Amino acid sequence: MKRSHIYITSNKNRTVLYVGVTTNLVRRIYQHKTKHYKGFTARYNCDRLVYFEEFTDIKKAMAREKQLKSGNRQRKEDLINSANPEWNDLSQGWLFYFV
Repeated sequence: MKRSHIYITSNKNRTVLYVGVTTNLVRRIYQHKTKHYKGFTARYNCDRLVYFEEFTDIKKAMAREKQLKSGNRQRKEDLINSANPEWNDLSQGWLFYFV
């Protein structure tokens, strides 16, 4: 069974939030950290994983992403604060190794 994740990244000053969905969270966070894609997250340095949820159904993950994106910033901050009140980078210490 393939897992999917929704995630929220932020910059070091917590001024920008990005909500995304992926089927490979480790690889996707690596891409954000290395600015692999020259888009929104690279421009605003959103390379800190501050929240994520896991799903077994990609359709449910995509619906959750859409729900989070449609919410206001305060709701996203409340969600992050409920699971990660210090806004630590949850990917700190991850090993990024890809063949």
